[in-house]
Amino acid sequence: MDRRGSSRQGDFTILKYRSCSNTILSIANTFMAGMRATVGHLRDYSIVELRRYAIKSGERNNFAEYFQSYFPEAFQQLSVIVFGTFFERRKPERFTWIRGFHDHFHRGSANSAFYYGPVWREHRARMNDRIEDSDNVIQLTPVDPSRPIPVLPAVDPVTDKPQTRGTVVAVIFPVKADEVTRPLESFGPLFAEYRAAGFVEVSVLQTIDAPNTFPQLPIRSDGPFVVWLGIAPSSTESESRAPFVFETGSTEDPILAKLRGQPEVIVLDPTPRSRLRWLPEFFGPMA
Repeated sequence: MDRRGSSRQGDFTILKYRSCSNTILSIANTFMAGMRATVGHLRDYSIVELRRYAIKSGERNNFAEYFQSYFPEAFQQLSVIVFGTFFERRKPERFTWIRGFHDHFHRGSANSAFYYGPVWREHRARMNDRIEDSDNVIQLTPVDPSRPIPVLPAVDPVTDKPQTRGTVVAVIFPVKADEVTRPLESFGPLFAEYRAAGFVEVSVLQTIDAPNTFPQLPIRSDGPFVVWLGIAPSSTESESRAPFVFETGSTEDPILAKLRGQPEVIVLDPTPRSRLRWLPEFFGPMA
């Protein structure tokens, strides 16, 4: 056996592997650079709303289609960002969306401009006719301002092909008042378990005690809450383990002692035009 030939073959294999890895890394870096160029200006959203709508039976898909067609860019023109739009998997009447404002003043002024403006005036009857309830809204802010919800590129309706969009999970913890000031310390080990189970942490948020600057849209006042937001690639494994991982992991006695009640686990499927969806270039390759 020619050991020199074997060595050369091994070296060639290593070089091919390195070349492939470098190519993948280059593509990822190019994507990230392009993403920063297109959405880098969409930042500093310190006020976040988690909005959960109850839609009339059989109308959820229609409502989502109307919503995605008319509103995200209209909000964006007012410097409001729609982070993502979702179907709640275990509640077929639920349509959930997350939006961000720069601050409380911006929330008041932007909502006034939108809800008294021409786009909503044109479509409000069509939308309101399909809504049973829209008052389940939690106002939040990132626990760590350096780790906000990322603004991903908008879905390109021409070039983006239908693909798996991942599984998003929101865990709502009804925390005691003295725990809301240190959620990362209180729940850090639990959040680490979520990450170890294969879910990428998108952001950790907490309710903010501030006046409602647009009282026409109610905000829940039964807080405080801490919300953990994560995402995993779409797969049978991740979809089946999501409820188990979060519901069993969050009911341990040390955690319950810090809560006012049971945490709520929301499994969310991104809609076709949701910004927040599984992007391997951003969150990492599928396992």
